[in-house]
Amino acid sequence: MKKLDRAISMFCYKHPRFGVANLMLIIVIGTGAMWLMSMMDTTQSLIGLLYFSPEMIIKHGQVWRILSFMFVPNSGSVLELLFLYFYYWIGSTLERNWGTARFNIFVFGGMLLTILYGFAVYLFGGESIAVGGHFIYMSMFFSFATLFPNMQILLFFIIPIRIKWLALLDAVYFVVMIIQNSFPYNLLPVIAMLNYFVFFGGSLIDELKRFRKGNGKTSREFRRKVTQIKYEDNLKDCTYKCEVCGKTDAEYPELEFRYCSRCAGYHCFCSEHINNHVHFTE
Repeated sequence: MKKLDRAISMFCYKHPRFGVANLMLIIVIGTGAMWLMSMMDTTQSLIGLLYFSPEMIIKHGQVWRILSFMFVPNSGSVLELLFLYFYYWIGSTLERNWGTARFNIFVFGGMLLTILYGFAVYLFGGESIAVGGHFIYMSMFFSFATLFPNMQILLFFIIPIRIKWLALLDAVYFVVMIIQNSFPYNLLPVIAMLNYFVFFGGSLIDELKRFRKGNGKTSREFRRKVTQIKYEDNLKDCTYKCEVCGKTDAEYPELEFRYCSRCAGYHCFCSEHINNHVHFTE
């Protein structure tokens, strides 16, 4: 995963203009248009033409389904407007944070994995599935939560909640979908999450390794941090600090501190180093 992520980063570095700028805005506008049209379509036949379906593509030549499934609305109610706003916000934030190239690779990578899975199930299992972009958007949200876990939002514009807790609820939803749905639909959340693990799997594995190293290293890091904090606190209270050894009058009140007249500028030294130091020339 690390090698693939590094390859993606290198590609994005060499091709910064790759991809479609404001991709999430295009997806949201397209999905919003399909939602409005579906509200006027009592038969719901329009939405049925958008889903990715290997059988319809191969047997009936409906090749637009390879892209159109990303414009399938999540809901047929007014709540869809809230979903669209939320997904636009997290998508545009990811694009600003990652860059257009990396964000496009993430979105189109999720689409490609879903398409390959659908064709594999149809060609080798004989079963055609109808898929929208819902789980791809969910994996995008997991990416957002990984980068900004402590960001707080107002759920339904009322309830303050941190992103990481929403991500935890979504993880539970993914597990429920895997358990409740029958094959091949139960693996769609897993396929969508493969894209997430390509981008974040290496970092998650590193974090797990650091956690499993035990408390020894953690204790040493903690003691080092405490020492550093004490040292910085002492510097706040001191008047003099030796340029050589770093001793201060706050730590060693019995020491005598002087300024060297032969150094350029004002440089203070303790009594041990006032006559034993390299003079500052500028």
